[in-house]
Amino acid sequence: MAVDKVYPDAVAALEGVLRDGMTIMSGGFGLCGIPTALIEAIRDSGVRELTVISNNAGIDDAGLGLLLQTRQIRKMISSYVGENQTFAKQYLAGELEIEFNPQGTLAERIRCGGAGIPAFYTRTGVGTLIAEGKDQRVFDGVTYLMERSLFADLAIVHAWKGDTEGNLVYRKTARNFNPIMATAAKVTVAEVEMLVEPGEIDPDHIHTPGVFVKRVTALVNVHKRIEQRTVRKRA
Repeated sequence: MAVDKVYPDAVAALEGVLRDGMTIMSGGFGLCGIPTALIEAIRDSGVRELTVISNNAGIDDAGLGLLLQTRQIRKMISSYVGENQTFAKQYLAGELEIEFNPQGTLAERIRCGGAGIPAFYTRTGVGTLIAEGKDQRVFDGVTYLMERSLFADLAIVHAWKGDTEGNLVYRKTARNFNPIMATAAKVTVAEVEMLVEPGEIDPDHIHTPGVFVKRVTALVNVHKRIEQRTVRKRA
């Protein structure tokens, strides 16, 4: 019997999943490919004391910045948070915990979490503050740090196209973190710009197999913000 994974909206897709104190992975890169509708649904749910794993913290009025405004996030595990003044104020005031990661290390921690690998060794961060308190070993005369993998209670991702069985396709920059996060959580919920029937996506084009995705919701309106608009000067 087929499992119905399609929900009418983001609120319904997260019903019964959210709780205080949970760990959430949020996909996207900057403002590209972020699960906007699902983030707004988390905000409206009122859950608090969240640990959020994301490459970035959004900006003040978009993305994860919305959850920072309402002080629903207790801890961020990120690599780049430079576009969010709300984040900076809360962190400098001691109101927000942050675990900084080199970007490649963050990606590999997530990938390993999805692959069932508990830890790995990397040269990145050796001799810096990143190395404090971490196991270090020498391989072939080179020092490496041990990094633990990451696995969340919930992953929220944004895909360009998905089918009713949860198979997902991402576009361009949105592929940076969404695909690995979709594999590294107990429950993965996806919002998609286009929802199609099984068989309408070429199997060779699928980035996330439906086996990883528990719930899917189709977006009614898709508004894509530009984080930093860069244009040529007019003549």
